Amino acid sequence: MKYAKPFIPIVLFPVLFITLSFNCGNGSAKQGDAERKPVPAAIISEQQFNALFPNRDKFYTYKAFVQAVNDMAAIKIEITKRAYQALQMVRTDKRTGKSSVVRQDEGFNEDWAKSKPDSVYIIDYGLFCNEKDATLNKRELAAFFAHIAHETRHGINGKYNDGLMLKTEADTGKAYVLPNDEYPPVKGKKYYGRGPLQLSYNGNYGYASHCIFGNKETLLNNPELIEQDAVVAFKTAIYFWMTPQSPKPSAHDAITGKWKPTAAEIAAGRVPGFGSTINIINGAVECGKGDAFENMQDRIGFYHHFLPLLGATDENCACSCGSMKAYTY
Repeated sequence: MKYAKPFIPIVLFPVLFITLSFNCGNGSAKQGDAERKPVPAAIISEQQFNALFPNRDKFYTYKAFVQAVNDMAAIKIEITKRAYQALQMVRTDKRTGKSSVVRQDEGFNEDWAKSKPDSVYIIDYGLFCNEKDATLNKRELAAFFAHIAHETRHGINGKYNDGLMLKTEADTGKAYVLPNDEYPPVKGKKYYGRGPLQLSYNGNYGYASHCIFGNKETLLNNPELIEQDAVVAFKTAIYFWMTPQSPKPSAHDAITGKWKPTAAEIAAGRVPGFGSTINIINGAVECGKGDAFENMQDRIGFYHHFLPLLGATDENCACSCGSMKAYTY
């Protein structure tokens, strides 16, 4: 998401088939259970992961990916918005059962905020590639891998073997700082694109830090941690994939079909599928520009490359966002 605007909450790849030891959404969890068990460590073998990203930087290891997935699976966030201007964030560690308020905006408990019904939504990071349909989970992983490969490729070679090569965006001279009362930038720090999904801007760093670590300071004070710790890097990618950014749904909900677009969204060309994940991640730059836009086509190419390698299909793929109206804030 190196080109995405910062998340400021409203107050708020002849084809070689690889059979994966893909255990997401297995029978160990009750269907429909929001508290389903974390993703197993054998989500994908190390040999398979390495085959999907043959030219990756050694920084991006299989071990780090699996640890990030399982660590994030233990986190659930409940967001309560009042009067569209006051937000409360409750973070639950499912391993310990401990819940704590990690953010509560000024005025949240005042009468003006309580005068309208609360809007509540839950982000369960344990559902990453872990819904009840195992086939759909493989499709989601292909979509996720397609985006992280595109965001971190070193040039476009058309072979789709160049993913996870970069830890940061090419231009690290820009600070990527915007005014943000809740997540102010730290003097001397830069918030340029880092990690598999190129997390950018102080607002995104702070919000991601709240969700991942339970405090905003970790990534605001140490944004370079994302390019130093591969587990943290993968966590930021999973965070961004799973977290709705109003008015956008999450990429997870868009690819799994859990997101049900309104009539207005359908009129804007927005429908569940891979195309909407592009719109969510970098729509302002890549969507609504026709089907020949190079970066969009590179993401789609990676998706079609990874699908068969993961033993997945997407026959009715709504892959393009060429005719979708991009989201605005």
